Amino acid sequence: MTNEQNRTDANPRSVSELLKDKKYRIDYYQREYRWETKHVEELIADLADRFLLNYDPHHDREVDAAKYGHYFLGPIILSQKNGQLFIVDGQQRLTTITLLLIYLNNLQRKIMVTKPLKLDDYICSEVRGKQSFNLQVHDREKAINALYNDLQFDPSNELESVQNIVARYQELEELFPEELNKEHPILLFIDWLLYNVDLVEIVAYSDEEVYCAPFFGHKNGGYN
Repeated sequence: MTNEQNRTDANPRSVSELLKDKKYRIDYYQREYRWETKHVEELIADLADRFLLNYDPHHDREVDAAKYGHYFLGPIILSQKNGQLFIVDGQQRLTTITLLLIYLNNLQRKIMVTKPLKLDDYICSEVRGKQSFNLQVHDREKAINALYNDLQFDPSNELESVQNIVARYQELEELFPEELNKEHPILLFIDWLLYNVDLVEIVAYSDEEVYCAPFFGHKNGGYN
């Protein structure tokens, strides 16, 4: 076995660094999305509370918001196989963060933000004219595409994971704080979410190393 195959890398990454123009696959044994309302409620409350500790309606995005504090969301464990990244641990968080970004993308249009932030590259990307989502799970594609395009979707005949994804997305409108549903705070919140919310990215280069990686099995406030 080569040194490359034996290596495990661990680095802090912002949400932007983890999701922008990236592609992740999820092994079949990892595909269930099981988060319940309480998990999303806790995550949104924690993010909003931490952001509002810094926020002031007079803040400038470029000068003041750049100094906002960081928030640690926990580790994500990846396995690199044949040049592709597979999520071993942390897909609940990455899926939920993706749903939140889709919601924020749609919310900007809904509240008619003058210069909305472009979030598409954190959700999907296009290669040779074909669009694909950054979390690549075939069973979820129709649902995620509908949510991304702000379309109605009936998940009643879909897998449990897809039903959970649609249900959790629909709850975001109720859970997302009303005080952020204005142009100034929403733009600063999106900036903060992308650049100041961090995870530790742990990349293993063999299946054996995955289960020996630091943090494996770690739980951070339920955000696994």
